[in-house]
Amino acid sequence: MRLYSYFRSSAAWRVRIALNFKGLTYETVPVHLLKQGGEQLLPGYRKLNPLGLVPVLAVAENDAAILTQSLAIIEYLDEAYPQAPLLPKAALDRAYVRSIALTIACDIHPLNNLRVLRYLKHKLGIGDDDKDDWYRHWCMEGLSSIEATLASDTRTGKFCFGDSPSLADCCLIPQVYNAQRLKCNLSAMPTILRIRDACLALDAFNLSSPENQPDTEP
Repeated sequence: MRLYSYFRSSAAWRVRIALNFKGLTYETVPVHLLKQGGEQLLPGYRKLNPLGLVPVLAVAENDAAILTQSLAIIEYLDEAYPQAPLLPKAALDRAYVRSIALTIACDIHPLNNLRVLRYLKHKLGIGDDDKDDWYRHWCMEGLSSIEATLASDTRTGKFCFGDSPSLADCCLIPQVYNAQRLKCNLSAMPTILRIRDACLALDAFNLSSPENQPDTEP
């Protein structure tokens, strides 16, 4: 398998976590989101993903089978490689884990995606300070709701669901990393910070982090 990835992309990081957690071998193909106006927007990459986003997972030689959208990729991996499952067995529990993951992937991340931040700055003329305030506002809104859910639900364990990482953790850790990089104050989110520490103590999460990628930059 080949993962078209950018070291700092939250969506690509989610997939790296899942691949590593399941012990799967893959090749990283870096796609720089800033160079050349964004390599993800070049015609060659658009043939893989017309939307021009990372990640893309090629699951067959010569890119004969292509998957896009991080959550769809992770659920494919969970079905195709059931070892170290990332979703619970019970339907109700699966829906709960998905709800946390989708809060991040659908409600937080799209508002803070690089293309949105670029549009705010370059098309709407919003300054860097206001742009960063936008980022922090929507990030804190979403993470605060997740903290409330995790702190009150009896299914929360060492991780978002019980004592083994799940799809929810794959989404949570990259979002927390980016929130802290943009100086969000997470001190009122002890459950999230505890889960973050538990996840980053595992090789699957630590080795997937931006600083450990072949295309990492300062």
